[in-house]
Amino acid sequence: MLPTKSLCLNISIDRLHQVSGKAEHFAVWVWNAPYPGGHVHHDCIFPESLAQTWLVWQDMFSPFSWSQSAKMPAHQRAIAPTLVVIPDSPSKAGATYSGHLMQQLGIDLWKWLFDGPIQNCLERSQGIAIGIGPTQALRLRLEVRDPDLILMPWEIMQPQIGKQAISLSQQLLFSRTTSDVAPLPPLRTEQSLNILLVLGEESTGQNSSSSGCLKLEQEAKLLASTLENSVLNNTRALGTFVPCQVDTLIMPTAAELISTLENGIYNVLFYAGHGTAAPNGGLLFLRPGVAMNGTELAQVLTRCRVTLAVFNSCWGAQSARVDNQAIGRSSLAEVLIHHGVPAVLAMRDAIADREAISFIEAFSRALAERKPIDQAVAIARQQLLTLYKFNQPAWTLPVLYIHPEFDGQLLEVIPDITELPPDSPTSVGRPLLNAYLRPVGFTANISPINSGLLRIGRAQKNDLVIEEKWVSQTHAEIICRCTSLNTNSAQPNYFLRDFSRFGTLVSGPDGIQKVHHEQVPLKSGMELKFGSSKGQAWEFVIGS
Repeated sequence: MLPTKSLCLNISIDRLHQVSGKAEHFAVWVWNAPYPGGHVHHDCIFPESLAQTWLVWQDMFSPFSWSQSAKMPAHQRAIAPTLVVIPDSPSKAGATYSGHLMQQLGIDLWKWLFDGPIQNCLERSQGIAIGIGPTQALRLRLEVRDPDLILMPWEIMQPQIGKQAISLSQQLLFSRTTSDVAPLPPLRTEQSLNILLVLGEESTGQNSSSSGCLKLEQEAKLLASTLENSVLNNTRALGTFVPCQVDTLIMPTAAELISTLENGIYNVLFYAGHGTAAPNGGLLFLRPGVAMNGTELAQVLTRCRVTLAVFNSCWGAQSARVDNQAIGRSSLAEVLIHHGVPAVLAMRDAIADREAISFIEAFSRALAERKPIDQAVAIARQQLLTLYKFNQPAWTLPVLYIHPEFDGQLLEVIPDITELPPDSPTSVGRPLLNAYLRPVGFTANISPINSGLLRIGRAQKNDLVIEEKWVSQTHAEIICRCTSLNTNSAQPNYFLRDFSRFGTLVSGPDGIQKVHHEQVPLKSGMELKFGSSKGQAWEFVIGS
């Protein structure tokens, strides 16, 4: 469940009834508030001004025209049968008009959703957050039950001209949600980013040739390096280390995807490829002739306890339509949340490759700072707005869904240390013992554990690089701790912490022990093998 430090305001909106040719009535209500008595209810009518602005917005920004009456939601056909322009707007040509249009729709959406008691509840909840402290954020989670309203860009809501859009704020963290969910499974405390990158078919019938596969391999290397380098550069700048491991699957079969998820320990699934809206959570095209729907994918993600699923594919946040009627709770994001996946990030519309890369870079950097997922998305969205401008739709495309029981924290937060006390049991002010790793049989080749830390893995960013195929990019680290407050007599203790996919073999007095995503103490003379018993043996040594 949500920790007490997380303040949430959950709001739902749904259609009350539908009468042909008449104004449509909706209900907005609060079903979770940070104070007693916050469960308020408000009935409202879909305003004509909002319908007009929404139609113009779709005509300008949507990749296909939704202004056709056959594709338009029923309540929009009834209220605004013809396309109109926004009154008193600048010329249509150029960025000025598109920026005005973006802003106008955001204001209209805000006024419609936050009206009467809903607005009062929001203001009171924000006041509670401010009263706790300047760093306390209020989480606002919106459940859109009417499938015709799913497509609306609720992320651009803003209270008035000059105010920030809701999804860009660091004090009001916005996401979508659904109340029709399975309970969350027990979540692991994560210290590293373990990402499974899956590249599927780019579009139906493509990439079956060798040249298509080669292109996907190049894209996979680019995406993997983008993720790893964003995390590495950020942690270097901050002086902290967040291990990041990216494993890649290119056009896998369904069985290969399931097996990889079951045999690894991943907290993030990243899918890039072709997708389409369809009942049961849409379809992801893994390879020619092989597709997986959201309901099927949800089973393995929840069983393998994947915390975050990211989809760089079309329509992942859109409802399916049958006979021009939207199906409720049918989008990929909603279906995954419904089955108990904690967080899902999908696209409302198609997103350009360069825009997606910019978003991924900023998003992974924010995660490496141990930011909550909703805050990391807001930071990455700000990056898109800065690069591609407010009057372009790029920053509006990512849509984040979060399970109502999840606080959004992917990595464990390390408390800040502002000042080390004089009696702190650290290595500052006294020499550490001479500790190092050396390959068995090569006594002259040693890797010292300088400053009490040695990072080990296949990636070049590590202190000890082992280029064996079973060694993970970020495999393990050896750390030094001192538990005694007496700095004159204290003896430092060394520990191995494993982050890898295949584990570390440690030999000691009781035989060989496999260490996998855990921490064990080390004694001088112990031998270690990283990833496989066939690998090079390394000896841990304390002393000269």
